[in-house]
Amino acid sequence: MGKSIIILGSQWGDEGKGKIVDMLMEQASVAIRFQGGHNAGHTLMIDGQKTILRLIPSGILHPHVQCLIGNGVVLSPTALLEEIEELERRGIPVTERLKISDACVLILSYHVALDRAREQAKGKSAIGTTGRGIGPAYEDKVARRAIRFGDLFNEKRLSEKLEEVLNYHNFVLQHYHNHEAIELRPLLDNLLLMVPKLMSMRADVATLISQYRAEGKNMLFEGAQGTLLDVDHGTYPYVTSSNTVAGAACTGAGIGPRQINYILGITKAYATRVGSGPFPTELKDEIGKHLSTRGNEFGSVTGRPRRCGWLDIVALKRSIQLNGFTGLCITKLDVLDGLPHVKICIGYRLHGKEYVYPPIESDLFQECEPIYKEYPGWTESTAQIKKFKDLPKHAQQYLLTIEELAGVPIDIISTGPDRKDTIMLRNPFEHVELDPFIAEERT
Repeated sequence: MGKSIIILGSQWGDEGKGKIVDMLMEQASVAIRFQGGHNAGHTLMIDGQKTILRLIPSGILHPHVQCLIGNGVVLSPTALLEEIEELERRGIPVTERLKISDACVLILSYHVALDRAREQAKGKSAIGTTGRGIGPAYEDKVARRAIRFGDLFNEKRLSEKLEEVLNYHNFVLQHYHNHEAIELRPLLDNLLLMVPKLMSMRADVATLISQYRAEGKNMLFEGAQGTLLDVDHGTYPYVTSSNTVAGAACTGAGIGPRQINYILGITKAYATRVGSGPFPTELKDEIGKHLSTRGNEFGSVTGRPRRCGWLDIVALKRSIQLNGFTGLCITKLDVLDGLPHVKICIGYRLHGKEYVYPPIESDLFQECEPIYKEYPGWTESTAQIKKFKDLPKHAQQYLLTIEELAGVPIDIISTGPDRKDTIMLRNPFEHVELDPFIAEERT
């Protein structure tokens, strides 16, 4: 029987999921993207070659992997075709191995216009979206007026639905945001030109997943963003517009919860956040600059600088609570190399009281003062180390402390951007201990 694994970010995104997904793809036959849009990027470094994927699952770089985009994704057909062209120029036959759910909501030009007009109107109160139309597209989905991928292949239905939705959105654009209207004919003609290129990728993704499971194939469900950006459970309103927790893999792809075998939480050895919103452990000093510089903390898609801070166990515990992680993967450990000490936030102080879970309201979250515990740093390099016992002793202790505080075992440690720079302590697909040394250290 094949295994179904979910890989998620446990923080505010940018945890390094792409590399881990890519690495585990060697044991999988199917990769499924289940939420988000082209606002999220996965950066892969393979044998020194850098690849940034935005919509297409990371499994596309493995010739044996079938890639699926599930119904929970909002899909920009323009961005998709651009990404396909980039990969096909490198000799990767994307259209042969990519299938897309007819139920995917499309991101179109009016969504982008609305997104940017709103952010501009908010000024200093802006949420910090990427301006790619993600939020307005999800709004259309919930309002039941969305254009979906399957609509592209029925010209009459597409034209009628576009006319209706443009009447609505153009009123808002013109009369509320003082923006020019989006014209129907050019938009429709542009979409119809894309149809021949997209036709072969249509699919009933939920049925494909069921078939692959019956065939005993290993499947990997790939999340975008991070848990604390979830529209329900994150630092609302400074969140993304989709559900980013483990349960979203079921609704966004079409698989039952009991059919999931393992959930891996990708966790940076420190913390970062892009855009606005609460970030209690943020560092604006020299250590923050160290993390930013050493970690190359800039968005893979937008290039926006990421705010940096110490690892936040309080926020991580919320993520563990929401996802039920089977194991953790710690990434970017090498960024902490050379620091005289490292800190972990073990609690919050708010209005004179101490808390071990974050408040729901963002306003209160913003007021939380971190309670730190300090640990000795290490001067030796952890970069490219392949075995736990070869890590500096203080780096080992740091990892074991994270594991103890989180209450979830660390199964994978990333020690560099390349897929081979990894310490595998327990294989998620096999769920067996691989390193006797750490078993002794844990006891």
